[in-house]
Amino acid sequence: MAASTGLRRLLLRSSTLRRFSSAAILNPADPADPAAPLTGKQKSRAAISLIKSEKEPERIVEICNAAALTPECHLDRIAFSLAISKLAAAKSFVAVRSFLDDLLSSRPDLQNERFRAHAIVLFGQAGMIDDAVRVFKSCGETTVKTLNALLFACVLAKKHDEVGRIFREFPKTYGIAPNLETYNTVIKSFCESGTSRSVYSILDEMGRKGIKPNMTSYSTLLAGFYQEEKFEDVGKVLEIMKKNDCPPGLSTYNVRIQSLCKLKRPAEAKALLEGMVQRGMKPNAATYHHLIHGFCKDGDLEEAKRLFAEMSRKGCVPDSSCYFTLIYYLCQAGDFETALSVCKESMEKNWVPCFSTMKALVDGLAKNSKLDEAREIVEKLKERFSKNSEMWKEVEESLA
Repeated sequence: MAASTGLRRLLLRSSTLRRFSSAAILNPADPADPAAPLTGKQKSRAAISLIKSEKEPERIVEICNAAALTPECHLDRIAFSLAISKLAAAKSFVAVRSFLDDLLSSRPDLQNERFRAHAIVLFGQAGMIDDAVRVFKSCGETTVKTLNALLFACVLAKKHDEVGRIFREFPKTYGIAPNLETYNTVIKSFCESGTSRSVYSILDEMGRKGIKPNMTSYSTLLAGFYQEEKFEDVGKVLEIMKKNDCPPGLSTYNVRIQSLCKLKRPAEAKALLEGMVQRGMKPNAATYHHLIHGFCKDGDLEEAKRLFAEMSRKGCVPDSSCYFTLIYYLCQAGDFETALSVCKESMEKNWVPCFSTMKALVDGLAKNSKLDEAREIVEKLKERFSKNSEMWKEVEESLA
């Protein structure tokens, strides 16, 4: 109650101090009672909206404190991450340290293993590994959860040498037995740092300790070898998977297809799709999105359109990513008529591409003398997003 009331006061005050449009962001649960407390989701969404629009570090921290964020709530975790990203981007590392240390010491509800682990990750997100290590060491009882958080913090900060050091030293020093998540984080680090072959020794160690790699372990390693274009090793990993009774599933195929598309080898990726279908495996929307994106980037829009059409015929419903990717690249290629058709279908499903893509579509239609279609799109967007109608004022004037 006190936290939501405090946030309400902050939001109302912010509307006069800064251009937050707080009244639009924050509507009370009962309009007849402006003093009514916010629901948890209202509070979280209001905080996220304000953090996005705020530039001053002190105000970002003030918003977070007023919202009484907690890692128990998914929206609050988003707010935490957004706040730390903005503070780090502004190089306000003192503010990051002060904010997180204050939460760790002054909020009784956050003095637990879960938030300590979360704080360690947030320090990593800010690139402040010394502080992440400090929080780990200050824990009354170090656990595998906080160790895993520290390793992941190093991965986020791209401090891959630190991952190796901590993995070698800390389990012995603090009497912690690494678990599957520990090993998967180390595998991720090796693969992201371009040293995927080092993972073979990790797999050997896991075998000695009776820890069986899972699909995440293998998928991460496959992506690493593809990134380094070590195709022989891809084959070796697939053999290891068979040997360990872990046959490639849909997620494995999706990783391989996405990796080949990133390497601008969409034809090979498509061959994998055909192979998985022959084996009786059904692709999902992510499979097709990787391929559509791959062929679009390779300049083969005809194949991308064919795959998009194939999805529905084969009972695989396109998701928003499929629509947005295809619309974007169709606009880039100047095929505004097809882009308009795909966009209308997307909007019927309540999926609207970002402003820049929609503006490119409207501008393209106008240049191709399709003013009525362009105006229709703008009207639909203004109706759908009435709060942002001002964004389309200049575009509308150009269509007059």
